[in-house]
Amino acid sequence: MPTRHDIRNVAIVAHVDHGKTTIVDAMLKQAGAFAAHQHLDDRMMDSNDLEREKGITILAKNTAVKYHPKDGGAPITINIIDTPGHADFGGEVERGLSMVDAVVLLVDASEGPLPQTRFVLRKALQAKMPVILCINKTDRPDSRIDEVVNETYDLFLDLDADEDQIEFPIVYACGRDGVASLTKPEDGTVPADSDSLEPFFSTILAHVPAPVYDDEAPLQAHVTNLDADNFLGRIALVRVEQGELRKGQTVAWIKRDGTISNVRITELMMTEALTRKPAEVAGPGDICAVAGFPDIMIGETLADPENPIALPLISVDEPAISMTIGTNTSPMVGRGGSGKGADAKSAVKDRKVTARQVKDRLDRELVGNVSLRVLDTERPDAWEVQGRGELALAILVEQMRREGFELTIGKPQVVTQVIDGKVHEPVERMTVDVPEEHMGAVTQLMGVRKGRMDNMSNHGSGWVRMEFVVPSRGLIGFRTEFLTGTRGTGIAHSIHEGLEPWFGPLVTRNNGSLVADRSGSVTPFAMINLQERGVLFTEPGTEVYEGMIVGENSRADDMDVNITKEKKLTNMRAASADNTENVVPPRRLSLEQSLEFCRDDECVEVTPEAVRIRKVVLDQKDRSRSASRAKSGK
Repeated sequence: MPTRHDIRNVAIVAHVDHGKTTIVDAMLKQAGAFAAHQHLDDRMMDSNDLEREKGITILAKNTAVKYHPKDGGAPITINIIDTPGHADFGGEVERGLSMVDAVVLLVDASEGPLPQTRFVLRKALQAKMPVILCINKTDRPDSRIDEVVNETYDLFLDLDADEDQIEFPIVYACGRDGVASLTKPEDGTVPADSDSLEPFFSTILAHVPAPVYDDEAPLQAHVTNLDADNFLGRIALVRVEQGELRKGQTVAWIKRDGTISNVRITELMMTEALTRKPAEVAGPGDICAVAGFPDIMIGETLADPENPIALPLISVDEPAISMTIGTNTSPMVGRGGSGKGADAKSAVKDRKVTARQVKDRLDRELVGNVSLRVLDTERPDAWEVQGRGELALAILVEQMRREGFELTIGKPQVVTQVIDGKVHEPVERMTVDVPEEHMGAVTQLMGVRKGRMDNMSNHGSGWVRMEFVVPSRGLIGFRTEFLTGTRGTGIAHSIHEGLEPWFGPLVTRNNGSLVADRSGSVTPFAMINLQERGVLFTEPGTEVYEGMIVGENSRADDMDVNITKEKKLTNMRAASADNTENVVPPRRLSLEQSLEFCRDDECVEVTPEAVRIRKVVLDQKDRSRSASRAKSGK
């Protein structure tokens, strides 16, 4: 069959923070993608504000470099897909793998293969793709290159790789310095026999298969991603499998439901470095962007109008976590940060607070996010949103919050399935790296969450690595306690491991909540009286309302408190007048921490200015009645 030798398609996959985006930066610079005078940011592929703030890749993105071989041959286009490293964004990884012919597996020279390494590698091996192993960050003082290579071989064997796949080439690199070598350097050093990524480029050309196609086959192009443009409307990113796409051409658009309509391609663009440039034609193996399809969806096919043949739809793993997202129902809806003054009136205009606006935004998210599901609930102003994990759902809420939405978010729950008449729940494989002195604290935390230890290894450096299989719902709220128990030194990563029979009841949060019993502003006087009762979440001057959670109780039950109490002003001099008391700084909870903190009868109010935790039932008397009814069994 004919082969296109002028193109290679490869995805770079790895665990979080193992250096994927950094090494792509170095590849772009060394391939001459930028002029000498251009100002370049670090992690250029992380273009999203949230990606830059959190330091992780959330969306799979593609770039292309023109590589000029040292032997003077014709330039070769290398299409690179930069994939997320977090298991919660697994749908992006699966989508990225559908565009390429091989993967570069990046592994940290010190940390070795971690849970997400297992996930992305399993997907690549299932697709029968060849793998190039790149040991990155060889200059880390604690690097252990030989052990990491052996651990990677063990991982391949554990995932049932075939003989061809396990004979992978190994490249040693320091992505930050833009240096790679085929010769193993000493631990903790940068490769000395090279000053560029040339060995990395040559390994990609030698081991990534060039696209093959059939001259006689009709047009087939797979939609793998979506984008939008103010002038062109919806843009579909496609990989051409067979035939050619041309600007102005009429093609058959095969939709997910099997219906076919003929549409004209109004614009065709090819990626060069970080920009898209107009092109006239795209051939087999090319990854290009096309416009002219108002409602096209991921997984659909562009085909020959005379002989339309659909490509298989992109399939992703089932969701494991769900949460209820609805309109804001608190007393402070639409009132801005303080709820006072002229700002409040302008705030109401810009707010998106209606059920129709929230539903439209969730429907738009479904267009580009293949791993998300939105289900109706009994209430017309709330929907159940299912995804891979807490982080993926929290990112969605954070994006909506920045767009001006006000939301009420329910406690994250697990998505269960009934198999052979028994309820099964999702479980995670949690890998924990901690200093030896914190082993007992972590084991105790996992025991409460019904975690089962599968493996433990000590590398002799004072750190211990433990692997647990634990129910997904046991990890809701785990990270905050884990960081507290390990004094902020522990590292924990988890990945979906399948379904197991229901583990039984879990009690993960032992402390109750401090609940405001009236509306008003928080006073320092009230905070000083209450800070002995627990940890407070609010600052002086903050507006609160009845049913809002203002702190964590030191005991197991909830406590209704008056946090707006003012000091009585009289002309009598108190005996303690000269004593000064200080307000303990409150604990500020992020959106993810607030979701973890929630109990079943609590929810999170999210606005552009604030994140508040509140009771589902705000009225104190109503909560008392329902609690007494629950005790009496009525």
